[in-house]
Amino acid sequence: MTKWLPALEKSSRPKFKRLADAIERDVYSGKLSPGDKLPTHRDLADDLKMNVSTVTRGYAEAEKRGLVCGTVGRGTFIASDAITSSSMVTFEPHAPGMIELGMVNTFYDLDPDIQDGMKRLTRRRNLNAFLRYTDPQGLPEHREVGADWAKRYHLETTAGNVLVCSGAQHALNCCLSSLFRSGDRIATDPLIYPGMKTLANMLGIRLVPVPMDDQGMIPEQLDRICRREKINGVSLMPGVQNPTSACMPLERREQIAMIACNHDLTIIEDDAYALTVESDLPPITSFAPERSVFIAGVSKSIAVGLRVAFMVAQGERFKQLAHAILNTVWMTPPLNVELLCQWITDGTADITVKLKRQAARRRFEAVEDLLDGMGLGVNPSGFFLWLSLPEPWKGYMVEQRAREAGLNIFGAEKFAVGGGPVPANIRLSLSGPKDIEQLRKGLGILKVILDGRDSFKEAIQEGLDELAKGKQIPHEEVIKSIKQIGYDVS
Repeated sequence: MTKWLPALEKSSRPKFKRLADAIERDVYSGKLSPGDKLPTHRDLADDLKMNVSTVTRGYAEAEKRGLVCGTVGRGTFIASDAITSSSMVTFEPHAPGMIELGMVNTFYDLDPDIQDGMKRLTRRRNLNAFLRYTDPQGLPEHREVGADWAKRYHLETTAGNVLVCSGAQHALNCCLSSLFRSGDRIATDPLIYPGMKTLANMLGIRLVPVPMDDQGMIPEQLDRICRREKINGVSLMPGVQNPTSACMPLERREQIAMIACNHDLTIIEDDAYALTVESDLPPITSFAPERSVFIAGVSKSIAVGLRVAFMVAQGERFKQLAHAILNTVWMTPPLNVELLCQWITDGTADITVKLKRQAARRRFEAVEDLLDGMGLGVNPSGFFLWLSLPEPWKGYMVEQRAREAGLNIFGAEKFAVGGGPVPANIRLSLSGPKDIEQLRKGLGILKVILDGRDSFKEAIQEGLDELAKGKQIPHEEVIKSIKQIGYDVS
């Protein structure tokens, strides 16, 4: 436990808010670090000569701000991501020339030809029908196509179990807002998609980290946590876990489903990157369809701008989700869905998925030599890499240093849940840079940073001097070699 005694500012603000302010101040000053355990409510109340209820409210306020997290039976800890924004999007403009190695883009140049698609749509006589109010669940013909799309994930379902949403993030919003209540707990991996974190925080839902290994969430740990405290749901990405790339084997998927049944958990399965790999593994949902929500998105595989996703659910959960769609967007724009369904039906979508896999594989193969020596989790056709960092680097440190050097990179802290230790890793997007040349350049700069150089130019100059002096290699030849991997040293 950290021996911590906050200095509360003198003001008219309530004491519990001044306590939260003190936690925030000490976190950002470095006095408190991620993972530090705070004093118990009783001990801090005694030290500060205040009521225990005031400390409880102060800790609760700090938790709302994303500064601390409480674990039943263990105490209150400084959150793993307390000093890092979980948002994947910054509203501040990027510096000119910034290389995008953080956001996982979707190879926009391989998206289907929208002009051709729209021309084909305009040949329909009833096109104006897509401008009218429709069933929030989606048009019947669109739900039929959604059931067919779910087969790409090896999930057999019917149109009667399919809902049409405005993208996977909207589907998650509908799940959390309609199937859970403020204060409910959802079990997750200790490293997860940041959009899930920010959404849960906005709705007052607690995310409870469950230990994982290189095959994903550990079933025995999920069962243990469910026995220890009240858990209402479990959220997973078993195909390609974001950010670690872990793939959950069949037996473990069955075990997770069984545990969910035993503890009456709602399963949320959003496997956004599952189609970036070739796999015949069925989703967890297939083992417990009556208590699951499966999100079959199209953003990563076809076109992010359409904002369409299919959601599969049954029974009362289906009804609740349909109301959530109505209460948020009323309906997903039918014209967008019709365009998508046209591409799924005529085979364009499957071709696009294949082309994007191939593009990701080419990028990985093109930079594999630069990744030598970096521990990583990856699938060869994946859109991102999970890189291990050498000591003494931490993810947030690289994220900050890289930004100064013109790279946007996401450290592990952005994905972390709870107050446990965060691995020294970064997630690096293969699809973010505009081309392979820019990707190699970005990785080259990253290696310079990890080598501890003060500047990229300094490293290049040292390399030129060493090579030219030690091996009698002409500067021109060295420059030519460096330019070939994307560096501009002119």
